[in-house]
Amino acid sequence: MSGFEGKNVLVTGAGGFIGSHLTEALVREGANVKALVRYNSLGTAQWLEGSPILPEIEIVRGDICDQDLVMSAMEGVETAFHLAALIGIPYSYEAPRSYVSTNVVGTLNVLQAGRSSGVGCVVNVSTSEVYGSARYVPIDEAHPVQGQSPYSASKIGAEKLAESYHCSFGLPIVNVRPFNTYGPRQSTRAVVPTIITQCLAGDTVKLGSLHPTRDLSFVSDTVGGFLRAAQTPAALGKTVNLGTGHEISIGDLVVLISELVGREVRVETDSQRLRPEGSEVD
Repeated sequence: MSGFEGKNVLVTGAGGFIGSHLTEALVREGANVKALVRYNSLGTAQWLEGSPILPEIEIVRGDICDQDLVMSAMEGVETAFHLAALIGIPYSYEAPRSYVSTNVVGTLNVLQAGRSSGVGCVVNVSTSEVYGSARYVPIDEAHPVQGQSPYSASKIGAEKLAESYHCSFGLPIVNVRPFNTYGPRQSTRAVVPTIITQCLAGDTVKLGSLHPTRDLSFVSDTVGGFLRAAQTPAALGKTVNLGTGHEISIGDLVVLISELVGREVRVETDSQRLRPEGSEVD
């Protein structure tokens, strides 16, 4: 039997790219899953809408910023995976306050609800973006953090809140920092799907900076890391990187993908994909 067999589990952000894969994995592991998804006027469960596991989960529609709703969703939960967040880096330059509201205040709501309900573990999903540009490589968990975008700053704030609830109140938390995840359902704003779709559509690929390197993990591997983090007592109160340990530049990624799809392409700079000076993560 898996460690989640018969357990009551909450997934916030369950309708998103990674959240939907995590929710499906938990159902396969035998968990009783509550899936908190952002309410929309169509009443859909986002990426879970067409999933075969939809009848097997409890959908909770709402907003992570609603303290009462989060408190209610946490009732009876043994393990919580907190993924609900605004994640688009470019939009964070335009609307930083909304990132603080969702990513920081939303995390506070999850932590407070977990504390009140006596949850067994909260896995707070952060991001490798919190490190900013590498001061040394490979980047380990002791690497300093630096908020080079409002998005990364909000995730640093969320991490520190989780850390404070562990130190102050004994809340069992794990901060996980996945490096770049790719796979089915990912938005084409992300680097791998945008390169794939542009390679398939024509002979020109428009991107931002080509020199930064990234560590890319397939979504099922990232999900496996989340599950392992929740099941490892030694991880409680800690921060854990999730990645492959291998890097590839954006430029080399274009070459690799174009070879896989069998098409020669030229790369053009898209100014809208360039980060502000000082914000690019190298």
